[in-house]
Amino acid sequence: MSEAPGRYPYTRGIYPDMYRGRLWTMRQYAGFGTAEESNRRYKYLLSQGITGLSVAFDLPTQMGMDSDHALAAGEVGRVGVSVCSVADMERLFEGIRLDTVTTSMTINSTAAILLAYYVLAARRQGVEARKLSGTIQNDILKEYIARGTYIYPPRPAMRIITDVFAWAGREMPEWNTISISGYHIREAGSTAAQEVAFTLADAIAYIEAAVKAGLEVDAFAPRLSFFFNAHNNFLEEIGKFRAARRLYARIMKERFGAKNPRSTMLRFHAQTSGATLAAQQPDVNVVRVSVQALAAVLGGAQSLHTNGKDEALALPTAESARLALRTQQIIAHESGVAGVADPCGGSEAIEAITDRIEREAAAYIERIDGMGGALGAIENGFIQGEIQNAAYAYQQEVERGERIIVGVNRFRAGEEAPPKTFRVNEAVEKEQGERLRELRAGRAAGEVEAKLGALEGAARGGENLMPHILECAAAWATVGEISDRLRRVFGEYREG
Repeated sequence: MSEAPGRYPYTRGIYPDMYRGRLWTMRQYAGFGTAEESNRRYKYLLSQGITGLSVAFDLPTQMGMDSDHALAAGEVGRVGVSVCSVADMERLFEGIRLDTVTTSMTINSTAAILLAYYVLAARRQGVEARKLSGTIQNDILKEYIARGTYIYPPRPAMRIITDVFAWAGREMPEWNTISISGYHIREAGSTAAQEVAFTLADAIAYIEAAVKAGLEVDAFAPRLSFFFNAHNNFLEEIGKFRAARRLYARIMKERFGAKNPRSTMLRFHAQTSGATLAAQQPDVNVVRVSVQALAAVLGGAQSLHTNGKDEALALPTAESARLALRTQQIIAHESGVAGVADPCGGSEAIEAITDRIEREAAAYIERIDGMGGALGAIENGFIQGEIQNAAYAYQQEVERGERIIVGVNRFRAGEEAPPKTFRVNEAVEKEQGERLRELRAGRAAGEVEAKLGALEGAARGGENLMPHILECAAAWATVGEISDRLRRVFGEYREG
């Protein structure tokens, strides 16, 4: 092989020495209940050796609803932490200096609002926005494709994203303004090649939108990042990551004319696959997670989350989260794989898989281009249909026994005692509702209304929305209030 790690098109890794110079960031995705409860989990994980925080938000926060909204009933603090205002964000990171950690926030429709809250929470710690490092997912297209936590129609949603690109490019030079996600596409049932293709098609749409908005490619592309799934097929997953890097590098150089080498480097976070975890014999999930995590490392991930063994049943317990972290630490410090820049380079099997996935993904991207790009392919249902067909074919293989799932369709155990699982405090919803009432009663209502009115005016015009969202957040406006003003202008998206 003539190509070396750290050289275009980065098939063998984006850095010459990879983990010999610096290990991947070990993140553990966490968030539940109130900000205080999640804060305690973050401090526990930091004490156990994680090197980056990763925040899960509850569904109301993701959907731009306050915790006392009628549709939020029963969902407050369930699948993530409830954050309704900058006050919650301050509590979430109390005692954690935000210039000493990198933070990833998995949030999309309300990403601009949560980023504003994070910036203000840091400011109140005495930390400037320019010193913050981390990632906001901010990937709305995959919500229409695979996940469903969208608010606005695609085109105005794209405007918000490009506004974040432009604002953060000036104010937060160390911040990754988007994490373009294949993870949820794979969780919805796509193949490995589809995961690469649809993720990169989304990336092309974001880059085209930013360029159309007047941004230079090399001004924002170095801060783009990606989020991929680490699935079960060990060799295929390693090849998938290599193919994604190579294809992206060529797209950036040949299609967009990127000059800065960092603009052509695909940097990615990986998470082991939740969809592959089984409720039956949950201890077996430890093995699945280990295989998937090793594939991500051999594939060259820049950061990694390992799932807890009990996540097919509930949110992970603290003990499960610690064991998942220990899995990464053993790979890093005991397996020896971090001592070689590209341990799989030169493998005929890996090289063949890499070539195949690149070829299949490129063919999909060409088809999507013919539909007007990712937006057109989403609006006509093409991408969603391809994922649904792949998911159906996979499930048929499982049901026919052609694909073995240990403990599910083969090698079953007898009666199993239910494992200890984590439960969210039932009082969260009431507690958050009371805090919201206190917040609204204690703030300057006239100032809030004025700031929200200015945001609405900016949305009707062409101004960058981020400075207005920051002003609203600083006046103690809530997630729901800010989102509702944007709903007035942009409307809400209804599939079909």
